[in-house]
Amino acid sequence: MARLAGRRALFAVPVVLVVTFGVFAIAAASPFDPVKAYAGTAALGADQETLDRLRDNLGVDQSFVVRWWHWLTDALTGDLGHSGVMRQPVAQVIGERLVWSALLCAVAFAVAVAVGTLLGVLAARRPGSMLDRAVTSLAYCLEAAPVFWIALLAVWLFALQWDVLPAGGLTDTASERVTAGQVASHIVLPAGVLAVSQLPWFTLYVRQGVGDALAEDPVRGARARGIGEGTVLLGHALRSGLLPVLTLIGSRVPELITGALLVESVFSWPGIAAATVEAATAVDFPLLAALTTLATAAVLVGNLLADLLYGLFDPRVKLSEM
Repeated sequence: MARLAGRRALFAVPVVLVVTFGVFAIAAASPFDPVKAYAGTAALGADQETLDRLRDNLGVDQSFVVRWWHWLTDALTGDLGHSGVMRQPVAQVIGERLVWSALLCAVAFAVAVAVGTLLGVLAARRPGSMLDRAVTSLAYCLEAAPVFWIALLAVWLFALQWDVLPAGGLTDTASERVTAGQVASHIVLPAGVLAVSQLPWFTLYVRQGVGDALAEDPVRGARARGIGEGTVLLGHALRSGLLPVLTLIGSRVPELITGALLVESVFSWPGIAAATVEAATAVDFPLLAALTTLATAAVLVGNLLADLLYGLFDPRVKLSEM
């Protein structure tokens, strides 16, 4: 396990270098002016000399290669730079927002795995039945629905029509402090929408995996020996059928992050979405590079976790050979 993690860590180094270099290159080619974004409305009445001086202070005139190298060497020492658009150190911006994004993704992922496993097992028990067709049709419909459309529909239904859940934010209006109860009520809609966007994949994978496991000879033999259906399903078919789902953990991380950005924007969730959008539009090199590196690291860790889980639960796979 340690050797596999070490190899993946070495592989991650060139990946992060390429990704961060690409971020600086794309940001440099962006039509947005970071000086005007930094100055805001004050840039409208500023003369060219003031803008040039501000441009020099921000280091915008330097090539993106020089800026990337300076950012990289500083990041290796723990200094992620200063965000011009947020007027804060990059580490502080990420520290204040990452915990809420992580909470949202963790809750949504747990709900998607639990509900997807349940629906997949129910559908796989009787292939071709009305329940199987209903679950499969629902999964394909949700798979085709954009996450922002689901989010807007949820706001319209649960917040505007039924008025049972808050439409957005982290706490109630005019609240001076964050409480667990307020966070719990406000996270229901965004986490539910994000879970629904991931639900089809887990449902379909579990349905296919458990359905194939139920048709295997060991499961048929267990049924022939008179073992109860619940034991056969939970003790034999489910364990074997969940193995393909483990590979989804890593592959779904990129879409989970993308979906979280859209969901946070719709529900005004105080995560990294707003920071990402503002960093992109303002060409905030340090913040944009740090957020992209963070997303890249999350994808790499997700892939590593999927491989580790597969090696632990599948006796045919040896971690020492991976």
